[in-house]
Amino acid sequence: MEIRARGTRWSCRTLVAAASAALLGVLLTPTGAQGAQPAAAPGGPRVKESQPVYSYENAIRESVWVDTGIDGDEDGRTDRVAVDVIRPGEPARQGRKVPVIMDASPYYSCCGRGNESQRKTYDADGRPVGFPLHYDNYFVPRGYAFVAVDLAGTNRSDGCVDVGGRSDIQSAKAVVDWLNGRARAYGSRTGTERVRADWTTGATGMIGKSYDGTIANGVAATGVEGLKTIVPISAISSWYDYYFQQGAPLYDSGPEWLSDYVESPEARARCQVVQQRLIDEAPRTGDLTGLWSERDYVRNADKVRASVFAVHGTQDLNVRGKHLGQWWDALADAGVERKIWLSQTGHVDPFDFRRATWVSTLHRWFDHYLLGYDNGIDREPMADIERAPDQWSTDRVWPPRTTATTVLRPGAGQDAGVGTLGRTPARPGTTETFTDDPGRSETDWAAEIDRPTPDKSGFLTRPLSRDLRLSGSGEVTVTVTPSTSTAHLSAVLVDLGPDTIRDYSASGEGITTLTERTCWGPSTTADSSCYRETAARTADVDHTVFSRGWADLGTYASAGHGRPLTPGKPYTLTIDLAATDHVVPAGHRLALIVAGTDQGLIDPPSTTPTLTLDLSRTTAGLPLVGGAAAFARATTGAVPPHSAPRESRHHGVAEPRLTPPIPGDSSR
Repeated sequence: MEIRARGTRWSCRTLVAAASAALLGVLLTPTGAQGAQPAAAPGGPRVKESQPVYSYENAIRESVWVDTGIDGDEDGRTDRVAVDVIRPGEPARQGRKVPVIMDASPYYSCCGRGNESQRKTYDADGRPVGFPLHYDNYFVPRGYAFVAVDLAGTNRSDGCVDVGGRSDIQSAKAVVDWLNGRARAYGSRTGTERVRADWTTGATGMIGKSYDGTIANGVAATGVEGLKTIVPISAISSWYDYYFQQGAPLYDSGPEWLSDYVESPEARARCQVVQQRLIDEAPRTGDLTGLWSERDYVRNADKVRASVFAVHGTQDLNVRGKHLGQWWDALADAGVERKIWLSQTGHVDPFDFRRATWVSTLHRWFDHYLLGYDNGIDREPMADIERAPDQWSTDRVWPPRTTATTVLRPGAGQDAGVGTLGRTPARPGTTETFTDDPGRSETDWAAEIDRPTPDKSGFLTRPLSRDLRLSGSGEVTVTVTPSTSTAHLSAVLVDLGPDTIRDYSASGEGITTLTERTCWGPSTTADSSCYRETAARTADVDHTVFSRGWADLGTYASAGHGRPLTPGKPYTLTIDLAATDHVVPAGHRLALIVAGTDQGLIDPPSTTPTLTLDLSRTTAGLPLVGGAAAFARATTGAVPPHSAPRESRHHGVAEPRLTPPIPGDSSR
């Protein structure tokens, strides 16, 4: 492949440059920066690794405006998006080309990026001098360009924000096209002087957290040539599923609020037509409209040519785990090369929960996919999973090959609302009843799992004799009879037993920001590479909610269209559960809770229904490693002596914080 040949020639130059770096004074290794020489495998060749041999201080910093080819604000001319570039000067002077790391974002001026909410900064002439995050400091000295794109309607760009729609995606795709010689760019927002990207190989990797990672997903789903890899962190895969899950509204506002929040003041004034469209075509009924179909990247996963390194927190209650699960499964079906990190955090960047390992891994990932280095990262285990705070395991593939969907069934217990969970079907006619209470949440339900409460039905295994691992996405199929014409449902999986976990419900969503700083590359007066360190913020709990799903019962016949219910009539509905990877240890119990409104996580229905659950027609299809045999082994045999269940209130994390509809940083 051409890119691999380029990588080989680049390696030779890198080694020569590294040998003279001390004389040049450009090999900077501040605290935390990993500028090591390529490692030598026992008995094997040296592993290639790009080195920090180029001057960061003297790097080329410039702005261009790329023509997107669309007129989103309908002003009679095609929109141009602002693209701020930093690239090493030495390769350009020597006639050599470099690959690109790109972060396309709506947040560069309104809100900032990263744990410290950094914004772009410019000098008096409008030249970019401060780039958020560490990507520029770390990678530019190693022979990469970093490109920061203002999405249409934000910061210095034309056009309008359309929240994941055509304008958003084209904002970034057009830049990839420009980097590969297929689109036009100009030296100013309104000028006619063309600027060509003759300094790049065209090989591009997109990265970003939340909204930024979402744009990476969307651009990859266009199949654009030149995009070699994406690194979506806590990213959305379908915008409908950001605002609704199976018809149940997750927030009390729609995409028009987010568009207004991130747009520049001048865009906000000129984009009222787009704003109104986001209202009119995204009804709060939860109906699946054409607007949402346009913003569903999963349906185009078969177009993805780029490799994907996905990162997600299993306790992310902003961009929830369903986004990861459906995207990951669709990529697998399409045969896309993939890697994944799953943490115990909420909506947190890996730079802030596993910093040194993350920077090293990301470095090797980009070296392989953008420089073509054969460093073996594509042959390493696919998945890194955080098992306990700062304790990680790996899997060759994810979910593991022995994972099988295993059907578990609820049964009646001695007390109303406190039943069993096993493999045996309940007798026909066996029911449980609960009444929706919008003031109660999953933490309330789990805390009182052993006692009858009117707002939930809970089903528990016996204490496990062996560890039981769930890996991937599950589902719960219920047959319920409502007493009113509307009803929302929640299905929750709980690990009942003592543990120390990341406190995902607290500020920081599992991390605490410290005062000490570490540095990840050279700095300038305007752009520091030094960031505040973090530590795991933990909580000692008696139970852990580890997967969730919600739905409007009115979508029983069509996932995209709700309808009024007939009181007294039974309905069957399958609720999707968020992707997860969790081990329920020996001595703990696995619980399934079925209830109504999950306070703080979905909005309540317009009525307050009582729901009768038909246990004989209710099942949970769970992704168990080892399948049914593993469940049988874990629910038979001797139980550890310390594991007798406690029938008192179980202590968990605090109630989930109300999250505004902003797919952004955990600090907000």
